[in-house]
Amino acid sequence: MKAFQVANVNDYALIDTKQPVAEAGEVLIKTAFAGICGSDLHIIHGQNPFVQFPRITGHEFSGVVAAVGEGVTHVNVGDKVCVDPVISCGKCYACRAGRFNVCANLQVFGVHRNGGFGEYTSAPASNVLVLPDNVTLEQAALVEPYSIATNVLSRMEPIPGDSLLVYGAGVIGLTIVQVAKAMGIERIIVTDIVDERLETAKSLGATDVINSRVNKVEDCIQEWTNGEGVPLIADAACIPALLPEILRIACPAGRIGLLGFTTTPSDLAQIEVIKKELTLVGSRLNNRRFPQVLEMIASGRLDPLALISHRIALNEIGDGIQLMENHPELTRKVLVEMSE
Repeated sequence: MKAFQVANVNDYALIDTKQPVAEAGEVLIKTAFAGICGSDLHIIHGQNPFVQFPRITGHEFSGVVAAVGEGVTHVNVGDKVCVDPVISCGKCYACRAGRFNVCANLQVFGVHRNGGFGEYTSAPASNVLVLPDNVTLEQAALVEPYSIATNVLSRMEPIPGDSLLVYGAGVIGLTIVQVAKAMGIERIIVTDIVDERLETAKSLGATDVINSRVNKVEDCIQEWTNGEGVPLIADAACIPALLPEILRIACPAGRIGLLGFTTTPSDLAQIEVIKKELTLVGSRLNNRRFPQVLEMIASGRLDPLALISHRIALNEIGDGIQLMENHPELTRKVLVEMSE
């Protein structure tokens, strides 16, 4: 079969490789669509410390069941499915506490095991979800980035009347905007430094936008909230130096969701956290949020196709990566359609 493989840092190509099989407890999927994520670029550049090379990457994908292994009963050949890329052990403390996405023995598709950038992919049956009748394979390939957004918003525990500030209008910031709207959050503010991204955020549900190169975010928030601050802040810009500003902008009892995967330290003024009793939560991957996202898509409250900016074939995946690298202001989600 054809597959996109990263052999080592900055060494990637489309290859011919052996088709996987459905071992006991597994499902073999003929891949239909797969999304390119910014983290796939991090793997290429050697910025993911967990990846094991060589690796067929890709963790956002959907397809049709081609075979099932021994003991698999909840999916059948011909079913349209998507795959939660987070594999947990079910035994460690995090799993026992219901936090499967930070499992001590965590494995992720496209990082620890081969992912969806191949014509066929095998997956543990427990990670395979059959699609609702009115959810398409194209939509299902994008469930994963929305599960990231759903996870961080759930960690922040919104209550009725909350407003939300999103730092960064990249793909994750935009998915947070869409999911927040689907959840019923009425005021959604987005800040970024690229006008094109801010216009996209508005088209997807943001009520207010701030270009932080033109206007000071803190001043705008103070004016718009009459000095109270914002109860929910999601940091999808992932810039450690922004944390002091975020703490100042948060209102008393505010909740802040952090998504940045960086070793660079942040300055944290503890007085801001204590005097306002702020809650800072980390959010990694997703904690079994796929059913929640599928329900939002099936109900029509969430439109993942609005995120797609480019569609390419598997043999064009190198071009898609270069497009994301060189023109991030023009790309949202690049969707790969597998060849027949």
